[in-house]
Amino acid sequence: MSSPDAILRQKVQEGSLIESVDEMTDEYKRELRHIVTVSGDTELLSAPAYYYAARKAPSVNAMISAMAIIQDEMGHAHIAYRILEDLGVDREWLMYDREPHEFRYPYAFDIPLDSWVELCVANALYDQAGYTLLGDVFNNTSYGPWKRALVKVSKEETFHLLHGQRWMKRIVESGDHGRQLVQEAVDWMFPLTVEWFGLPDKLKTHSGQLDYKMKGLSNDELRQVWMGEVVPFCESLGLKVPAHRNADDTAYELEYHLPIQFDAIDKRWLWDEHITWEQVVKRWKGRGPRNEAMIEEIQRSRGDFRWMFKDL
Repeated sequence: MSSPDAILRQKVQEGSLIESVDEMTDEYKRELRHIVTVSGDTELLSAPAYYYAARKAPSVNAMISAMAIIQDEMGHAHIAYRILEDLGVDREWLMYDREPHEFRYPYAFDIPLDSWVELCVANALYDQAGYTLLGDVFNNTSYGPWKRALVKVSKEETFHLLHGQRWMKRIVESGDHGRQLVQEAVDWMFPLTVEWFGLPDKLKTHSGQLDYKMKGLSNDELRQVWMGEVVPFCESLGLKVPAHRNADDTAYELEYHLPIQFDAIDKRWLWDEHITWEQVVKRWKGRGPRNEAMIEEIQRSRGDFRWMFKDL
């Protein structure tokens, strides 16, 4: 006799949507909690990461556009955390009771964006990564409430990445200095976003999210989708990226061997210092320079605003 987990895996692989917690096994719920937590934390932490640079916008209108993106990201985090509440996760704990290193989001956001140029490149590269991941979830997820919620999220993420692309083009076309600034940002952000999608497939030992159709593509497949958008765009602007189509024109190849050492303080890759994936995972888990400050910025709101709701 098949186990409840095996029966549920077969059901979702055949196209059925799960609509309530009552239909889930413990394993399905655990896998769903994990992937939605990563999504929610990523959206939440993008807000302080982007705000740090948005304050250096070149005009009031530019500042307004950046703040609109930040507001969207907070809304996306709310959607994910509301889904997690349905799955039995306390939102107070999610927001305020975790230690900084316990938040689950791409390491890239721990590296400070120090200028408007870096913010625009982040919108183009990071938000393209977010759109790639959530687009895959939207197309393939077996959890109905999340699928429907992502309709709004996907449209807004499109605005974010287009904002970055348009500003990158504008800055590159402003002259040699602008082109140099954009290239310098791409130099450190492109490899960080390559890492965004996680370990190579050959090192993955757990396939629960694919088995339960919480997503449809593997880490390496998602990386390829992202490069398929970002590499041609950067090349169209005359920017250099360390990736190209392979000889058979079937996939993108990196022009360096993963993984390599990254200097988070100086924002530079040490191309000749090859390391292990175990060392990369240790860096991810240890978090980066902005981790504690960003979490503090978020969690201090508990003390600032909780009094407003004490009698409700």
